[in-house]
Amino acid sequence: MTTSNWLLPEHLSDILPAEARRIEELRRKLLDLYRTYGFEMVAPPLIEYTDSLLAAKGLDLQLRTCKLVDQLSGRTMGLRADMTPQVTRIDAHLLNREGVTRLCYCGSVIHARPSGLLSDRELLQIGAEIYGHAGFEADLQIIQLALESLEMAGVKKPRIDLNHPNVSRVLVDSVPSLAERASEIFSLLNDKDVPSLKELLDGCQDVPQDIANALILLPSLYGSINVLDEAQERLPDLLGIRQALESLRELVGALDNACVGIDLADVRGYDYHSGVSFAIFAPGWHDAIVRGGRYDNVGKVFGRARPATGFSLDLRKVSAGLSPAQPSRAIKAPWGLDVNLVDRIRELRNQGHVVVQIFPNSTQSIDEFIFESELVYSEGDWVLESIQ
Repeated sequence: MTTSNWLLPEHLSDILPAEARRIEELRRKLLDLYRTYGFEMVAPPLIEYTDSLLAAKGLDLQLRTCKLVDQLSGRTMGLRADMTPQVTRIDAHLLNREGVTRLCYCGSVIHARPSGLLSDRELLQIGAEIYGHAGFEADLQIIQLALESLEMAGVKKPRIDLNHPNVSRVLVDSVPSLAERASEIFSLLNDKDVPSLKELLDGCQDVPQDIANALILLPSLYGSINVLDEAQERLPDLLGIRQALESLRELVGALDNACVGIDLADVRGYDYHSGVSFAIFAPGWHDAIVRGGRYDNVGKVFGRARPATGFSLDLRKVSAGLSPAQPSRAIKAPWGLDVNLVDRIRELRNQGHVVVQIFPNSTQSIDEFIFESELVYSEGDWVLESIQ
């Protein structure tokens, strides 16, 4: 069996000129936006020892991380599958600042397996994190910045789904037999697989009926912000649940201009999220295009527990869901060493124009640019003329 040497592994793809240019322009715009909010950029390495790379998150990240052996030390290294743990390590161990620190980042991440049938294994992850502030103000700024990022990218009609993992965590942790099967329960909640969830609960010993009823109810607690009232009325009156619902109400009140919903069964990242989490959806994308939330004290594994909240998104995924990238305008110019021609081309490029010089005795094949004008020599000067 022969394999064409131009084929790529499954769920990996090349990005062609117009799309690549749009992704790069968006990357620059978003990093500039984050800087206006006071976020400082960091750039962790693509690969590092798994001891640190996988220290701050759970089993899901381990399964998504490609591993290899360092030829210098003999230790196991991993290609990062998520940059957030790396940024947390930088805040906790390298910067070690007092007070609030705002950090942003952008880089490629590689997944050992795709997260879904339509997902890629290589992502261009960009995000922002706030460390050192436990109040809802940090959560609010992160959500506002995520929404502004999507607006800048041209995403229309985004919808935010809020959750607080403590609602489900309090229920599961209240019964030892449930706590032992927490990962299974949270997976079923994410899938909203009520029949399988009922079957699992029936197989556990000594589960109080109100706890079982509450867990079975969670998959239906999604929709408008009125879900919070229903949850308060129908879920057990436990302190952790009351506090979680109050945190959600506080954020909802500050996001009254946004399209906000509630999904109390969306418990992705249950093993590290400590407070309000969120996902942003929009027409044209089959899954969430932004995910984020609070993950206090994850930095403890790096020697310093800190309040933390942030978000990330995949620029390749965002761009792929937009209208096809359009060619950009360009100016056609002849090849030549005439001083006046060289000076005129340099002047146009300094003004931000794209000037493409046509080599002699050659044809030009460019899909990325549309030539709307060209430099021509007329009456002793190089002038721009429209191309009809």
